[in-house]
Amino acid sequence: MTDTKRATVPLPPLTKGPHSRRLGMVALIATFGGLLFGYDTAVINGALSPMVTELGLTNLTEGVVTSSLLFGAAVGAITGGRLSDAWGRRKSIILMSVLFFIGALVCVFAPSFGVMVVGRVILGLAVGAASTVVPVFLAELAPFEIRGSLAGRNEFMIVIGQLAAFAVNAVIGNVWGEGGGVWRVMLAVEALPALALFIGMLRMPESPRWLVSKGRDDEALQVLSTLRTKERAVAELGEVESLTTEESKLVKMDVRSILTNKWLIRILLIGIGLGVAQQLTGINAVVYYGQTVLKEAGFSSSAALIANVAPGIVAVIGAVIALRIMDHFSRRRTFILGFSLVAVCHLLIGVGSIALPVGSPARPWVLLVLIVAFVGSMQTFLNVAVWVTLSEIFPLRMRGFGIGVSVFCLWIANAFLGLYFPTIIAGLGITSTFFAFGVVNLLSLVFVWRFAPETRGRTLENLEEDVTTGAIYLKSAR
Repeated sequence: MTDTKRATVPLPPLTKGPHSRRLGMVALIATFGGLLFGYDTAVINGALSPMVTELGLTNLTEGVVTSSLLFGAAVGAITGGRLSDAWGRRKSIILMSVLFFIGALVCVFAPSFGVMVVGRVILGLAVGAASTVVPVFLAELAPFEIRGSLAGRNEFMIVIGQLAAFAVNAVIGNVWGEGGGVWRVMLAVEALPALALFIGMLRMPESPRWLVSKGRDDEALQVLSTLRTKERAVAELGEVESLTTEESKLVKMDVRSILTNKWLIRILLIGIGLGVAQQLTGINAVVYYGQTVLKEAGFSSSAALIANVAPGIVAVIGAVIALRIMDHFSRRRTFILGFSLVAVCHLLIGVGSIALPVGSPARPWVLLVLIVAFVGSMQTFLNVAVWVTLSEIFPLRMRGFGIGVSVFCLWIANAFLGLYFPTIIAGLGITSTFFAFGVVNLLSLVFVWRFAPETRGRTLENLEEDVTTGAIYLKSAR
């Protein structure tokens, strides 16, 4: 990239009409992938206890069943990103819906621990692909003015899926009890949105930016013309074509070139850091093992299953607030505020578990309130912001690779946390576990304050130019 910036012409203003309703429908169908992501990761929370009894799981195999999906997701993230770069975002999402359906059936009919792990790995491949492809698909379809809120809808659907899993588990677990294969019914529910995603995506368009990257400009204009006014579609296409042509001449985007370009490797490391920091908040320890944590806090088994719905409700409320502020509030400030609040919540949970000893009637309720505050802080200021930022910081021709590697590392961190959390909470208890989370999140706060770039309010093409020249880091430092 030369030192001289391209002259940029303001795009025609964003307007509402049939095209905006069409954009909303495309986003709704695509985010069924997020719904499945959320349901699959959270349903184990309530299904695990009866599954342990029926399949004869130990503490170790219980962790394996939980984390097998997460290790599968790590593979699905990096392969899904590469596949979507080569094969297209739309086709990748369709394949993902098939994997969701097959994985659900394998888990529902699993006769043993081994088959269950296979089914969970298949689901993990789908979840990992969903976590990379769907945010990119939404970001590439969205006008820059509403990219944060549109791409953030995927995280909203993730928490809707998690809440649905908590609610389904609570109803089934309390009405039908924990025996007789009730966990199979909990797992079977996810087959329905998988079918809806498959059927819906057959009628959805491909990403116009991906089409331009493959030289299919006429098709890209056709797609944009259904999602924008005609004037806006032509202007956006011209901007994408211009930058794509310049970058193809000046910046190579194969893996070797990415790993030897100081600006591209830096943005990749920032993406990895954001993904891992998000997981080290411990949010998914609460999602996967919320019932275990609440029982440790002092709730009975059935009460913990019901109380577990509260964090799910607050997560949805937090995601709604995040979508409202995403297009109006600095990404960097959101990260800084989010990690600060999460660290404080963790430290308060640790203090609360010391101040209120086991057996105190106030202990479970105080810890529940603090856990709910943690989940609300996480969903309002971090989850949506992290996924949106990962979908927009990478240049077009490395976007699938960049988000794939970042989310691969995210899922690996998630997987090890899922694998060892039962052992950690059993060995250390709530106090030491959440104090440790608090310290880790203070370190994450330093990382985002020092390195996270600002991306709000700019087109993907403007961001790409600044990433490839290194200008984005100077702007973020100011």
